[in-house]
Amino acid sequence: MEAPAMEPGEMEAMLRAAAEFASYPGNGPSSSSSISSGSGRIIFWPALAGGGGGEIRGWGAHGDDTVRQFLEQYPLPKLLGVRLMYLGWMKLLPHAWTKYFLRDMEHHFCQAMAFIQAGLLANSKNTRQLACKAVIHLLDKAGDSAVVVDTFVQHNLYPLLMNCLTEGDEEISAISLDGIKRLAQIPKGIEIIFPPNGQGSVQLHKVAAQSSSMARIRILSLIAKLFAVSTYTATAIYDSNLLSLFEDEIKDRRDMLKTLSALEVLYELVEHPHSNIFLLKTNLLQLMVDVINDSSADSIVRSRATLISGRLLSSADAFTTIDRNCVANLLLAIDKLLKMEESQNTDETESALEALGLIGTTSAGACLLLTDSSNAARHVVEASFGRQGRGKQLAALHAFGSISGVDRQEDQIKLDNQAEERLKRFVYTTARNSPKLTPSALLLSVLQQDPDIRITGYRVISGLVAREWCLMEICSKLDIINLVTDPKMEMTKLGMEARHDCCLAISKALSSSHLLHEPSLSELIGKLNEAVKRGPYLSERKRVEPQPVVVPAESLKRGLLEWAARILTRDLWL
Repeated sequence: MEAPAMEPGEMEAMLRAAAEFASYPGNGPSSSSSISSGSGRIIFWPALAGGGGGEIRGWGAHGDDTVRQFLEQYPLPKLLGVRLMYLGWMKLLPHAWTKYFLRDMEHHFCQAMAFIQAGLLANSKNTRQLACKAVIHLLDKAGDSAVVVDTFVQHNLYPLLMNCLTEGDEEISAISLDGIKRLAQIPKGIEIIFPPNGQGSVQLHKVAAQSSSMARIRILSLIAKLFAVSTYTATAIYDSNLLSLFEDEIKDRRDMLKTLSALEVLYELVEHPHSNIFLLKTNLLQLMVDVINDSSADSIVRSRATLISGRLLSSADAFTTIDRNCVANLLLAIDKLLKMEESQNTDETESALEALGLIGTTSAGACLLLTDSSNAARHVVEASFGRQGRGKQLAALHAFGSISGVDRQEDQIKLDNQAEERLKRFVYTTARNSPKLTPSALLLSVLQQDPDIRITGYRVISGLVAREWCLMEICSKLDIINLVTDPKMEMTKLGMEARHDCCLAISKALSSSHLLHEPSLSELIGKLNEAVKRGPYLSERKRVEPQPVVVPAESLKRGLLEWAARILTRDLWL
């Protein structure tokens, strides 16, 4: 599509008018402001931007009415079709655009749409950028969304925005993507992108099939943005089978950068709350398993696939829709990855542990991890207390906290009997195989490490302490209580809050336990109650209020004289 063509003789008239306009009294043209009608080039055109007196020296400014009259006679849609060679034009155009069109365009939809259409068709990068921004401005200001949608269709703007998305540079593509997303947020606007009969002028499937690899990734980004708009748009995307575009890009793993880009967009998509409902109905989870098992794939690709898998299974309803065999295959793949001792790739290991933590966030996921034949949760417990790398231990402790229930509702922290028994066995076995020998010593060793490790240790204790066996272990180690109740232990807001939450969790567990009335624990319970009452931020130091001091007049006079004498003596020596 091209900008609006001019009638015969119209170019000549416009150039002549522009010359007269530029030669407004006080605007005498110079040798560098010549106009060539034969070539269709305007070498000088400062006045259309409202004079541009601050931009160009030596040229006077026109009033608003003068500029508006000229633009009414020669609308910008046609002016944009002329090859504007004046170097200052692109600096002045945004001013004219904002001053004369964005201000009133919501009141003149048809005129504004024609203007935007011409801007989207222009060859100039700056002009297309402004046109894309004008679309967003118009949609934001629109009061009657039905009128806007009708004019959108009438001027065929959606295909032009799609062209900017796929063919424009990075900045134009990003702005046009925001414009399409804004269109989807209007009730009737989504019908332009996903027509009810499925026969729109622009089908994303067809556009993707005819586009370059970079353009296809941009289309995937658009799908991810539209997915987040509402459940309605997510349903439209699923019904249009657009999620298969992700499968197509990820299956072809010959181009690592392309595959990684597709995975990054998919990772963004799975962050949306309602994504699991739709994504788990596709083959994407099995595809992630295939990527994790692909030894020829780059480690960063496998890491991203692992995290996506964890996010897909992090919701409570995930296990009601997914094939259990697929989940079992995923856990086997992660177990295999964590068992590969010869592979010391920390990114893959940390991503695998983080994924297990995401799966274990819900009760169903935690039960599955603890009871599955792969014993994937065992890796989490062992890595939490094995100092084989700080990043690995951090990831493991965070995952262990999630599996133990720190992120769940209070009535969902504990799991079924089989899962609870496995959890207890994993902890005691890990302790027995370590130099610490007991779970309480293991937990104390975590709290004695650096602040980041200590914060994740608070998380683990906050979740585990709901179990009677863990509560007894903690109460048997007064050093643990001394650390978690010490108000000077943490210096950051996050650390203070995590420490206080840990105190609160231990106190709650004690309040419902028979240990509450144990005489030997009275000192411990008193420390906990005091720490809970003190809150996360207050230290033990009591604030000393300033007290007024009464000084007799004679004493004050004598003190001032002594002070003056000291100053005088010092100055004399200097």
